[in-house]
Amino acid sequence: MRIVITDCDHPDVDIERRAAADGGVELRLEQCRTEDDVVARCADADGLLVQYAPITGRVLDALPGLKVVSRYGVGVDTVDVAAASRRGVVVANVPDYGTEEVSDHAVALLLTLARATAWYDASVKAGSWDAALQRPLHRIQGSVLGVVGFGAIGRVVARKARGLGYEVIAHEVTADPGTTADDGTPFVTLADLLARSHAVSLHVPYLPATHHLLDERRLRLMRPEALLVNTARGGLIDIQALMRVLDSGLLRGVALDVLESEPPDRSDPVLRHPRVVVTPHAGWYSEESMGTLKARCVRNALDALAGRPVAYAVTP
Repeated sequence: MRIVITDCDHPDVDIERRAAADGGVELRLEQCRTEDDVVARCADADGLLVQYAPITGRVLDALPGLKVVSRYGVGVDTVDVAAASRRGVVVANVPDYGTEEVSDHAVALLLTLARATAWYDASVKAGSWDAALQRPLHRIQGSVLGVVGFGAIGRVVARKARGLGYEVIAHEVTADPGTTADDGTPFVTLADLLARSHAVSLHVPYLPATHHLLDERRLRLMRPEALLVNTARGGLIDIQALMRVLDSGLLRGVALDVLESEPPDRSDPVLRHPRVVVTPHAGWYSEESMGTLKARCVRNALDALAGRPVAYAVTP
């Protein structure tokens, strides 16, 4: 049996190599970026560990011996899950490796916007010493945070935000508006959440149904002074619409850890907008979360190849 890592930007793959060796499975690292790369370099794979490489129906057709695709991460939008299911290929992810890290990052970005820390830092380094430059700032206590997507990460963000004084409301497609979560968080419609919230944090998966979930119409439902944080997937926001909304004077600040195109072109206007803070898809990262991610990702593949139940399978 052979596992091929299609691509990986981690410092090393020692954890994966040790686990594969213990399981009697060969492991090889490639650096594939395109479908053609995967087809050319991974044709002999029984299992794939995937970071960003596209695993499409065409790729699956070209790898007839493939039994499992395990993704380094939560989202599986780079994998054609339906095509894999039709071919009997197991697809798995690691949904819980970075819950604490992503929620911490979301709250950190929320505070960056709410307290204008990034802009104060830039102004001081430019020679200014003037707290009035970011007026008006408002007290967090009593502000409303809208959490869009109330899965594992969204729930932890809600818990941490309440500790800061936020009143939390949530939108979740599987929950009826007017009901409450087991932690007491009220569920509302997306439109109601956008209209009421002083800050909005996105925590939904990227699917065809959530592509540009925040389009221009929905962005304009938000309060003029609202804050927006996205640590989920870049494609949830129509970035061109966001630029138009910002240029029209709406939204006090936006923090993005994810973009539709990563890394962005240096000429991308989102990088130059004075009310936007961008981090490099770093929300998932800590040394602890990376170790967990790598160990569970390779374990998915080894379990599938050995005929054992796959703990994090997303296919039937």
